[in-house]
Amino acid sequence: MRRILGFGRTGITGSKSDIWLLGVCYQVAQDDDNANSSCSDPTESEGFAAFVDDFASRILITYRKGFLPIGDLKYTTDVNWGCMIRSSQMLVAQAFLIHRLGRSWRKSLHKPLDQSYIEILHLFGDSEDSPYSIHNLLQAGKAYGLAPGSWVGPYAMCRTWEILLRSKRDGTEYGELSNLMAIHVVSGDEDGERGGAPVLCVDDISQNIFEFSRGQADWTPILLLVPLVLGLDKINPRYLPLLSATFAFPQSLGLLGGRRGASTYIVGVQDEKAFYLDPHEVQQVLNIKLDNVDIDTSSYHCNVVRHMPLDSVDPSLAIGFYCRDKNDFDDFCLRTSELISQSNGAPLFTITETRSSPKPGSHHGKLQDNAGSQDYFPTGDSEDCAQEDEWQFL
Repeated sequence: MRRILGFGRTGITGSKSDIWLLGVCYQVAQDDDNANSSCSDPTESEGFAAFVDDFASRILITYRKGFLPIGDLKYTTDVNWGCMIRSSQMLVAQAFLIHRLGRSWRKSLHKPLDQSYIEILHLFGDSEDSPYSIHNLLQAGKAYGLAPGSWVGPYAMCRTWEILLRSKRDGTEYGELSNLMAIHVVSGDEDGERGGAPVLCVDDISQNIFEFSRGQADWTPILLLVPLVLGLDKINPRYLPLLSATFAFPQSLGLLGGRRGASTYIVGVQDEKAFYLDPHEVQQVLNIKLDNVDIDTSSYHCNVVRHMPLDSVDPSLAIGFYCRDKNDFDDFCLRTSELISQSNGAPLFTITETRSSPKPGSHHGKLQDNAGSQDYFPTGDSEDCAQEDEWQFL
């Protein structure tokens, strides 16, 4: 039986609001709510059962012990220091799940495991042989302060993934998985490391895809990472509705963040609550072999639905999105433009067509495709796009 943790404490059993989980909406209000609302428990609804099934199918990556030694100090576990790395692995693993198996995929308890699913788990195994292991992430992120025994912030983690994914694109053994997904870190108006609101530049995306495909494709699936700092000690309340709204994007990969010093992978929201996967459980290393579809992978999933108040999330975080094709990217830009228009001059990030644009988000542009042009750059006065708060990237 699947357990639901903490509902009594927070009163979530009384909430009949929709739950958004990585772009999918689950309606938990019972059909007879209008007739007899006092007798219906949302957690007994079909919608809630479907939500739990979806939640339990997301890949959980936690602290592990017993892996091959890392670094000069010969670490064989990442307990107490690897939670940011593990949280980021979960977010990227979700991108690969959608990439290979689709958003509607669910882990079955009664059917044989998909070969693609086993391949994805192998990517994130705990050895140098696994392309996106903690070993290889630490090696790729040295320039950004990643080291065994040390904790890093979301910005450094996003840049590390950028280095690692790009370095693996020349691989052949796992080419189908590692070569067909570009990555782009949405950075600030200057160089992205200090100051300036994050700007998603369409020309940069196009150039990124051209280089990634070596000029062989007009589009490849792309992983977008947006590192942000949305306050000092806590998230500025103006950003909470915007953060919550991103979970309704079909391209949503959730948030890399959590409480200060304790990173989690946030996958959904309901009202002011955030649902998350927690990497802080310590588990023994599991050797995932590509030819073993009978292996027990239960340690890579969680049947306990945890949640926290969204306003308790640390203001240093990162948002992830996955765009499968050009139409998906256009839809993402349209949704982002709509969110910008609702932000009262303080958006999470903005969109511009080219770096030469006078003000991100303050002009009107078009991106051509085979079906014609797409309008998704908001119009407005420059005052509407001015940031009242200072931005900083960690």
